[in-house]
Amino acid sequence: MIQLTIDGQIIQVEEGSTVLQAARAANIHIPTLCDHPELTPYGGCRLCLVEVDGFRTPQASCTLPASSNMVVHTNTTKLQEARKFILTLIFSERNHFCPFCQVSGGDCELQNAAYDEGMANWPISPTYNPYPVDASHPYFILDNNRCILCRRCVRACSDLVGNHTLGMEERGARTMVIADFGLPLGSSTCISCGACVQVCPTGALIDRWSAYRGHVHESDVTETICIGCSLGCGIQVRTRDNQLLRIDGNWQTEANEGLLCETGRFQPMVENRQRITSPMIRKHDQLTPVTWEEALQEIAHLFNAAPGGIAALASTRLPAEALYAFQQIFAEKLHSELVTSTEEGKTTAHAAALARQIATPFEARLDALKQADCVLLIGTDLRASHEVASFFFKRKLLLGTRLIVIDPTPNPLNEFAHLVIKATANSDLFQTLQTSPTGDLATAAQILAQASHPVIIYGEGITAQPSANALQALVQYAHHIKASLMNLKGQANSLAASQYGLEKPFVLKGQSITYLALGDEQPTQHLIQQLEAAPTLIIQASHASALTARAQVVLPVTSWLEQEGAYISFDGRVQQAKAALPAPTNVRTNLAVLQALANCLNLTIENTWKEKLNQSTPAVQIA
Repeated sequence: MIQLTIDGQIIQVEEGSTVLQAARAANIHIPTLCDHPELTPYGGCRLCLVEVDGFRTPQASCTLPASSNMVVHTNTTKLQEARKFILTLIFSERNHFCPFCQVSGGDCELQNAAYDEGMANWPISPTYNPYPVDASHPYFILDNNRCILCRRCVRACSDLVGNHTLGMEERGARTMVIADFGLPLGSSTCISCGACVQVCPTGALIDRWSAYRGHVHESDVTETICIGCSLGCGIQVRTRDNQLLRIDGNWQTEANEGLLCETGRFQPMVENRQRITSPMIRKHDQLTPVTWEEALQEIAHLFNAAPGGIAALASTRLPAEALYAFQQIFAEKLHSELVTSTEEGKTTAHAAALARQIATPFEARLDALKQADCVLLIGTDLRASHEVASFFFKRKLLLGTRLIVIDPTPNPLNEFAHLVIKATANSDLFQTLQTSPTGDLATAAQILAQASHPVIIYGEGITAQPSANALQALVQYAHHIKASLMNLKGQANSLAASQYGLEKPFVLKGQSITYLALGDEQPTQHLIQQLEAAPTLIIQASHASALTARAQVVLPVTSWLEQEGAYISFDGRVQQAKAALPAPTNVRTNLAVLQALANCLNLTIENTWKEKLNQSTPAVQIA
């Protein structure tokens, strides 16, 4: 620890801290624009100037290392004049006429900084020329007229996400933010993660939904988790008047460190499926709205008259409490022979069986990936399934981290890889890596052997194979090279569904009724085809689909933003989702529907979902 004095206050901070970080730790305000707590200090705007005893000129506190016995002054007359002059130059350089800007009134850091300095105008006449507005992107807009050249967006794209899409063009007053080599954003290599929009301090980058709908800082905020995949990213859901305004990443959460992907940040904003708002029963070949009591009684009647038995299928997007209630009703109480999930264990079954066999978890937590100096991806497309996970090593590739991709099909991360092996993943491959590698395999083995913290991420290329031989060989190889092993699994509660035994292949064998707890999952074409053979279909779902259109009974349930519940991340973190929006009238949560169904069938179900998670050895420690 080192000790310094800021504005007469003695402060102790960790060695390596900057003066700005020391001031923030002591709640001493120093104005900033280009600085962001999650970005590497840049020192471009100079608004954070401080005076230090013994220094001839003011210093940028965001890049100035704190040292023992340093004496710092943050609000002298000289600094106040310097900050006003800096802000005057920024305001006069481009079109910063606040009444015409969508973030004016509390959402703009530039405007707020000016008000903090007591500025109501600037004395220098503007000399700017109009700049083009790029509205080609489906989710957000780039307006260089509002840009202050802080480079936050560029640094977020490179330093946090590792995508390197954004950059700067020209010099001096003509400098502009561009995508790639001047391409429109909509045609660029942008992956729509939205990190650039979230860190922008002005109105230069705005999303298409929250802009012009009131001040974001005056919206209601719910801190919850995204259930778009099994990472469990922390998010802040902003709402106003019971309407979704925008979704931001939560910088304070361990899993994603504030980062989101397109699925988590923007796809909920473009949801346009038709909601189901009433229970319905098919009468005269048409779905007709009925009361909840009528719908549940109809299901009870159908169950009692089911000559071929009942098949039951649940979405892995459901909360753990709902999945366990589902398992109890159909597997334990009704003794259905076919009770599974929409994933059918394709991402978890082999790993779960191996964990039970060896009686110990063998997969690592997400922290291992953040420390990796070599990553082997095998049979997994992170861009399509768990993109935020890829950010943690993509941003380190230019710093020395190595990436190896083994995939029989083209992988979006091939362009970032140091080595790509187009081979079918099987047990022989890993035995070859371990014993007598040749060619590309020899190079891969050498890179992995030289790594201090190697990580192997495997996906459906391994887990969906007919046997567990490939996985067993992979586990042996990871142990041999002392690598951390990860299976990112499938949807949000894949691990919970696996621990509840919901991972059988879905193959109808004469069952006359199929009960589908779909929740808000959008049915795939594969699922629709699987259920074509179901004679009678009962569905609890939030949105209309091809499946609800042919169902005998439909029960309306909440979407993910309207319900609470527990989710178990791929690496075993138990997290609680919170409701951010009210559900439509007459719509119930998935758990409430299953509880009502159990009551209608005179069944008693327990609320011991958490204890059940660890009754069998999981592939990764659950805590």
